[in-house]
Amino acid sequence: MGMLIAFEGIDGTGKSTQVQLLAHFLEEQGFPVVTTYEPTDSEYGRRIRELYKDRSSCTPEEELNLFIEDRRLHVHEFIKPELAAGKIILTDRYYYSTAAYQGAAGMDTGEIFARNSFAPRPSLVLLLTMDPEVSIARIREGRGEELNDFEQLDQLRKVADHFAAFSDPCIARINAAQSPEQVHKDICRTVQERLF
Repeated sequence: MGMLIAFEGIDGTGKSTQVQLLAHFLEEQGFPVVTTYEPTDSEYGRRIRELYKDRSSCTPEEELNLFIEDRRLHVHEFIKPELAAGKIILTDRYYYSTAAYQGAAGMDTGEIFARNSFAPRPSLVLLLTMDPEVSIARIREGRGEELNDFEQLDQLRKVADHFAAFSDPCIARINAAQSPEQVHKDICRTVQERLF
C-alpha cells in the first residue's frame, strides 16, 4: 500500500511550493511520488473556484457539499488507485482544510469530519502555521494578487484558530514563517522521523 501526505494551512503559507520540494526530495530517494491538490479540476472544483470571486452566491451547506462531492471524486478516481499502486501521494489540501474553512463559516467541524469518513486517512498531515497577517502580506506582495473571498483577514484568523484546535495525532505542525529552505528541511526531517 502507498502513503498519503496532506499539506494543510491557511492561504499564503507556501503549501504548493513545499509539495513540489518534498516530491523532488522523495523522488531522489527512489520513492514513487505523485502530487495532487484540492479543489480538483472536476465540475465541483470549478464551481468552488467561482466562489473565490463571490462566496455569497451559495449557502455554507451548499459550499460544504461542493467540497465533499469534489473530494469523493478525487478519492475514487485518483487517491485510492494511486495508494493501491503503492505510490506516495502528496496533496495540497485535504479534508482538514474543509473542516477549518467551513468551520470558520459556521459549520460544525465534527460533522464535517464525519461526512468525510469515506476519504482515506492520511499517514501524515503537514500543517504549515503562520500568522494570518504575514500570510496576507505574502499573498499581496509575493504573488501580487488581490485577496479572494476565502482570504480575508478576519476569516483567516478564524480558520487558523480551527487548524490550531485540531488534535489528530497524524498532524505535524511546521513553522511556515521561516525561509522556504528551512521549512523544507523541517518537513523532510518530520517525514523521515514519522514515516521511514
